[in-house]
Amino acid sequence: MFRKLDLFVLKSYTGPFLATFFVSVFLLLMQFLWRYIDDLVGKGLDFTVIAELMFYASAALVPMSLPLATLLASLMTFGNLGEYNELMAMKAAGVPLQRIMRPLIFLNILIAIAAFFFSNNVLPYTNLKMGALLYDVRQQRPELNIKKGVFYNGIDGTIMKIKDKNPKTNMMYGALIYDHRGQVGNMNVVVADSAKMVISKDKQFLFFTLYSGERYEEVREEGRYDRSKMNFPHQRQAFREQTVVFELSGFQFSRSSTELFKNNYQMLNLSQLAYSQDSLKKQLEGRTIFYAERNIAGLMYKFISRNNGNDLMVNPDTVFKMFDKGKKIQAIDLALTELRNSKNVFSTASNDLDARRSWLSRFEIEWHRKFTLSVACLILFFIGAPFGAIVRKGGLGMPVVISVIFFLIYYIVSMMGEKYVKSGEVIAAQGMWFASMILLPLGIYFTIRATHDSTLFNMDPFLKLAHWTSSKYKSIFKNKKTITSK
Repeated sequence: MFRKLDLFVLKSYTGPFLATFFVSVFLLLMQFLWRYIDDLVGKGLDFTVIAELMFYASAALVPMSLPLATLLASLMTFGNLGEYNELMAMKAAGVPLQRIMRPLIFLNILIAIAAFFFSNNVLPYTNLKMGALLYDVRQQRPELNIKKGVFYNGIDGTIMKIKDKNPKTNMMYGALIYDHRGQVGNMNVVVADSAKMVISKDKQFLFFTLYSGERYEEVREEGRYDRSKMNFPHQRQAFREQTVVFELSGFQFSRSSTELFKNNYQMLNLSQLAYSQDSLKKQLEGRTIFYAERNIAGLMYKFISRNNGNDLMVNPDTVFKMFDKGKKIQAIDLALTELRNSKNVFSTASNDLDARRSWLSRFEIEWHRKFTLSVACLILFFIGAPFGAIVRKGGLGMPVVISVIFFLIYYIVSMMGEKYVKSGEVIAAQGMWFASMILLPLGIYFTIRATHDSTLFNMDPFLKLAHWTSSKYKSIFKNKKTITSK
């Protein structure tokens, strides 16, 4: 009997879990696409490049989709079992809630273990590939699109403008080209009545065929760089047809080496993160000692004077009183200058140390994130399953709303804890586990209430308090009315 029961519960859970997981990934992927839409559109990227980027982005979104899918699937499963009285029939047969949940507990433990291995081994690789590919996509130039009436400077060393164009015949009219490839200013200008643009098959060269135009060029004499007189030789050339070749460097998509991004904290596993943390801590300690020795020792050397190598210190007030008025003003100005310099030195040192601590905290955050994903899946399961058994509502209505609320609580608290770690207010072990520490008591509370078939909140004490308050109010009102009538 228990084997059939376990299979039934697993079958009821697997379908909603897979559906909600892929729907969550799809929705988050649409958000990713909307975020980077400006970097993808209009650059002539191949479909394979965009598909590869979407694949890596989908893998990177698993840590956010998996907890949400676990919460929503568990809530929907036990909500459906409770709504159709299947959960009540199981309990009537003497099967407790913990026994009903046991196959799903084991399944979610396996999911948590798989999530840890995914976060430690697969996710760094996909982050590395996605980071390198996204960088290359952002560096890719937009497609060559010359609009009428607008100066176009997308080709290196060239600025051009056209009055009108025919998209069907690819003809342009009223072409004006400023050739700056010689880096001598507007000394080479071409005006043409019409032009035709053709790009080579390898997209390396642009052939601009000009018709019925003139070229104006100021020729600089060799060895002469004085432009004050502005009397360079002028050359004017009329043509019926002329072809100008432009090199389209940067328009062809090129891949960067992943070695440039492999040291980022998002591209490392646990052992690599631990090694990087040790190295960064040693660098931070060494930098702190360096600033202390250079700045504090230097200030002590400046402000403590010795008399012929003896240890007798000179009192600054005594020396200051010996000066006349002019030298006192000069000494005060010198002291203020030294204080400003010292303030700048200490401010620079403080900013450098804060930046190093912030960078170290990102590695610590990523180290703890490898574990928080797995724990979050278990905690959200123990929130969703008993909560669904209590409310006894399945489908896509109430479970979706409740799941979104709990997930938003988890996500917002996680972001708050991460922010506190980056600012140095708390350590990484506290900030990254803050959300789990808040949601774990909720999971325990819901499980206890569902085990005892209790309502979500016991309203009896509140009802008794309201009844006692109303009775007291009525008695006081009656006493006042009796006194008034007398």
